[in-house]
Amino acid sequence: MPQVKPRVELIRYTSDPENIVAMGAKLCYSASNIKDLTQKIESKDQSNFIKKLADMGHMSPVEHASFTFGIEGVSRSFLAQITRHRVASFSVQSQRYVTQAKEGQEFTYVIPPAIEALGEEAVKKYKDQMALIDGFYKDWVAALGNKGESSNEDARFVLPNACETKMLVTMNARELMHFFELRCCNRAQWEIRSVAWEMLRLCLEVAPNLFLAAGPSCVSGACAEGAMSCGKAAEVREKYKKIRGIE
Repeated sequence: MPQVKPRVELIRYTSDPENIVAMGAKLCYSASNIKDLTQKIESKDQSNFIKKLADMGHMSPVEHASFTFGIEGVSRSFLAQITRHRVASFSVQSQRYVTQAKEGQEFTYVIPPAIEALGEEAVKKYKDQMALIDGFYKDWVAALGNKGESSNEDARFVLPNACETKMLVTMNARELMHFFELRCCNRAQWEIRSVAWEMLRLCLEVAPNLFLAAGPSCVSGACAEGAMSCGKAAEVREKYKKIRGIE
């Protein structure tokens, strides 16, 4: 099936992320050398200290922890949004070097939920349009000599924003918190919001205290959207509790 859904995997992350954040914060005020400080931190639970850092707004040490995600089953429209977060590193599957003209199958694509909600007839119409574009693309690849990258780089101009892409994304924990605040919000576009919530769930599994207050502003306080608020703060808080496993 050419239709795809978002898939997110936490590929790598800083070992003992909460300890390294605690170390960065305590080093600023400690006379100990690095080795002694490391031993002190590793011998004691840093949960309360991490929470205290968040309450103090002392965020620079949080940048020492980084997280790398593998993301696929998302659209080129998603790519245009996530790359606006500039304190991050991206590696994206190329439409120039990787052909979409696969023998006997269409390019893979995302169907927006709003179109799916219109029913089977609307979904069929959408899929037919994707099949038509797939034909356009393959025709241009052939017309341009089917020479790999030199043909793909121009044939790809007819591909839609719906076309699937795959990427690795690395952000430090501070940037992730900013990302979650903006993109887990109900005001964010549905695709990046879906991915952001899954990324947050994965982060909470490995660094629960570090991301304790992460998410849209309404999770831990008032909605930052003001008059533009979705009005569903209680619903969002329940969703956050669910991914943290809180009844």
